[in-house]
Amino acid sequence: MARWKTRLRRLWGDPLAIHAYAGYGSRRRVWLRGRVLDDEGLQPADERAGVWRNLRDAWKRFETDERAGVRVRAAAHGAQAEAVTDREGYFEVTLETPAPLPAEREWHDVALTAFHGDTPVASATGRVLAPAEAARVAVISDIDDTIVQTGATQWLRAARGVLLGNAYTRLPFPGVAPFYRALRMGGDGGAANPFFYVSSSPWNLYDVLVQLMELHGLPPGPLLLRDWGLAREARPFGHRDHKLAAIGRVADTYPGLPLVLIGDSGQEDPEIYHEAVSLFPGRVRAIYIRNVSPAPDRVAAIRALAEKVLTAGSTLVLAEDTVAAARHAAAHGWMPASRLEAVIAGKEADEPVPTPAVDETVVIAPAGPAATRAALESGVVEAAVEPAVAGDKTPAVVVESPQAAAAGRGEAGGGAS
Repeated sequence: MARWKTRLRRLWGDPLAIHAYAGYGSRRRVWLRGRVLDDEGLQPADERAGVWRNLRDAWKRFETDERAGVRVRAAAHGAQAEAVTDREGYFEVTLETPAPLPAEREWHDVALTAFHGDTPVASATGRVLAPAEAARVAVISDIDDTIVQTGATQWLRAARGVLLGNAYTRLPFPGVAPFYRALRMGGDGGAANPFFYVSSSPWNLYDVLVQLMELHGLPPGPLLLRDWGLAREARPFGHRDHKLAAIGRVADTYPGLPLVLIGDSGQEDPEIYHEAVSLFPGRVRAIYIRNVSPAPDRVAAIRALAEKVLTAGSTLVLAEDTVAAARHAAAHGWMPASRLEAVIAGKEADEPVPTPAVDETVVIAPAGPAATRAALESGVVEAAVEPAVAGDKTPAVVVESPQAAAAGRGEAGGGAS
């Protein structure tokens, strides 16, 4: 099949397209990933598009003609680097600039050019993020069922959304956008905290997710997706290795920034974040888990995560909606307290039938395994994960170590001064 595709390209001369994915780094060293494919002429989604247009666009995204062995040159701020695309058309480049990138802005352009021999055959502009010096935390967020309602735990529903929907039909959870915008601002309103979006969704959906975030006003940030294929490491059912590697790369790139991890209970986020707390001791300030799967089989993973954050001096917030996490972030000086009402109003405006935020149950345990076990055996995690009556609103649970609570009081005080 690949041989016939090559012959048809030679006959018809299909144009190439460089798909540039936003990268990140420091003011002296940045990393960028992209892909070279035949140009399918995909256009941004139309709000009026019907099922057949969406299905056609989905086919174009997944039935790709990859270009292997293409030389790609990247240039920015006096630096150049080259890479050659692999058999799936992917390339990665790292640029080390002779002088620091301008500090007055966070996003910087990278000129990308693809060559056939010495002849340029395609060009694109990539973007890289170099966080501002004012940043206080790096926020790493999952996408599916954390930001966007996809039903990722139900494959048929998720597949239907991908194939028959578009950026306009994939809706964020109520209140997510104002909460993320507030986190971006930091406690004093001027922190410019960077966002990184880690998902097991395929790179084929990159343009859909970027457009969705723009439509709903989510903070821009690199999307760290993955390749889907038949190889064991590229199968779509695994999440752990990809997400841990992505979190690790962000943590290593910004050793001075604490991390706030945001995910959901439906897939493997509690297990993955449990490992992240161990791999990056002292770095994870808080973990916010959206409770999307009130099921008994998730209790063990969430309890293990709760025990881990207590012994590591961190915090876990488990809740159905965004408000509990926003309250915690505001109390710790990671977002302006004045923006809390906007988060609550945004949640209510986004809901078809507004519902009040539930009361929080707070567990604060002293350090030590025995006290940790006693706190967790009080049943608060089970109450959140297993509602007494199906359909009931589950309570929000905040599991916070004394160290995290004390540090939070200091951070909140510092942000207000």
